[in-house]
Parts: sequence; structure tokens; C-alpha cells
Amino acid sequence: MLTLERPTLVLNRNWQPVGVATVARSLTLVAAERARIVDPADYQQHTWADWARLIPGEDEPFVQSVAFRIRVPEVITLTHYDRVPINTVTFSRRNIYKRDRYTCQYCGAQPGSEELTIDHVQPRSRGGTSTWDNCVLACMDCNKRKADRTPTEALMPLRKAPVRPAWQPLYARHDVRMQSWSKFLSEAYWNVELQE
Repeated sequence: MLTLERPTLVLNRNWQPVGVATVARSLTLVAAERARIVDPADYQQHTWADWARLIPGEDEPFVQSVAFRIRVPEVITLTHYDRVPINTVTFSRRNIYKRDRYTCQYCGAQPGSEELTIDHVQPRSRGGTSTWDNCVLACMDCNKRKADRTPTEALMPLRKAPVRPAWQPLYARHDVRMQSWSKFLSEAYWNVELQE
């Protein structure tokens, strides 16, 4: 992963997590005085000038400018943003696979994504819709066996009822998160699985 594409946790001015930005975007916000860099070790906030004076450690990631190296920020806090975004998890094929942990919800098999399909619990031909509470992963054998029936009719009980996940989609586009973020995120955020 390119250094400028690494993720940076973004906090609002009340220090609540509101998103994840790239290092490039974070440094732009700090340079424009719309954010400050937070040092996770001591919670001290730094302006661009403060941060630029700090010399990166030997094993620490950095961005090379023409004149100097600047440490890569892991956390920033916005200076004028109070709101906490209300996020919901988007209904998508990828998120169904993630929610069901790449597991057939009828037999429990984990054959790999190529051998899994999305099954409508209430078949579409009988009014079933493509929603969180009506779609599950099924292996090809179970999908074929269930066919155009409900699980009850097919005598194939679901392992668990399908529901909208309660994930905080803070990490939606990032598969990397920093250990230092644990100081700013509750367990609900921190335990989100990243299996994209």
C-alpha cells in the first residue's frame, strides 16, 4: 500500500470517530487548518508546523517532501465538525458474504465464494424481496435443493435469521487499521471484521 493511501482515523472536534481518510487527504486538511494531528501516545494535538518539526523514527512511515520527511499521521481531529454521522450498512452482495462469513446458512459449509450463491428466503417468485432480512448465502447444493420453496417447506432450517448487520461502516473502504485507533474507538467499532 502506498504511504499516501494509508488510512487515518478522523475524529470530530468532540473526539468522536466520524470516518477514515487517506494520509494524503489528512495532511491536506491539516495544512488547510481544518484539522490537527493527534499523537496517540500522549493525545497532544499538532498543527502542520508542529508536526513537520517532528523527525520520523527509523522504522516509522513517512512522506518525503522536497525539503524534509514528515511522519505519517494515524489520527486527526477536525477543528469545526461536531456532528456524528448516522451510517447504515449498504445492502450489497459483498456485504451479504461478509455478514454470513462466507458460510452456507443452511448446511454450514464454507466452499469458497465461487461455490456460494445468494438465496432469497422467501422466493422472489412468491413476492420475496432483495433485502437484508430475506437474503442469505447458500452453497450451490442447498440452493438447488431448496429451489423455489421456503426453508420450512424444504425442511431446511436456517442456521440464524438474516438481519441487517449492526456494523459501524467506518472502515468500509479500508482493510488496514492501526492499533493506535483502539484508544479512540469503542469495542463496537474495534470488533468490526474486515473481510472484503
